[in-house]
Amino acid sequence: MEDVPTLETHPVSKIHLIGGEKGGVGKSMVSRLLAQYFIDHDLPFTGFDTDRSHGSLLRFYADYASPALADSYEALDRIVEAAIEQPGRRVLVDLAAQTHDPLVKWMDESGVLDMADLSGISLHYWHVMDSGRDSVDLLTRLLDRFGQRVHYVLVKNQLRGDDFGQLERSGQLDRARGLGAKVIDLKRLHDAVVQKIDARNASFWAAKNASAIDGPGLGLMERQRLKLWLNHAFGEIAKTDA
Repeated sequence: MEDVPTLETHPVSKIHLIGGEKGGVGKSMVSRLLAQYFIDHDLPFTGFDTDRSHGSLLRFYADYASPALADSYEALDRIVEAAIEQPGRRVLVDLAAQTHDPLVKWMDESGVLDMADLSGISLHYWHVMDSGRDSVDLLTRLLDRFGQRVHYVLVKNQLRGDDFGQLERSGQLDRARGLGAKVIDLKRLHDAVVQKIDARNASFWAAKNASAIDGPGLGLMERQRLKLWLNHAFGEIAKTDA
């Protein structure tokens, strides 16, 4: 008799939604870090970029990413289909600002959470935060909306501020942890290093390797600072079981 596929014989796929809703909090930087983390750790993944005009995954990791406009159900459908068709593969989605509402509408009308449960897909929402009140309010909205139905990763992005007292005093950090959320810190990286990498559309691999033809031409100490920053960021990502 033919074996029936089970979660034991078909590894769970993971969909990583990199959000935060607010523009400028560093969602694309986190998406790029995750892409490089997957590459460096030989973890197969497929990327989708929802930004119409400044898509970072398409810009920095074009070999791994495709566009997926948030107002197109057909485009968003491919995110789930990619996870189902390739069991065990990571699916990385860089969510542009102001995509929360159309994303939720698609998820509701398509039964995405129910399908994920039935198909053995693990859905992870990375809420990238700056130190402002808006990020806390958006976290509250996110937790209200999804409750225990997704896995949360809160990213305290020190590139966009280092005082997260408002988050800690709000009660939402404890609430998120009570729902099983992982909390990680993304340290600040020297502005000149970020600007050189971005100016050359370089991957982090190309940026840290002096011999890379398409690298940004970082100086010796700039490459050293980048390597230390990446090592710390990858250590934080490892805590999330991505």
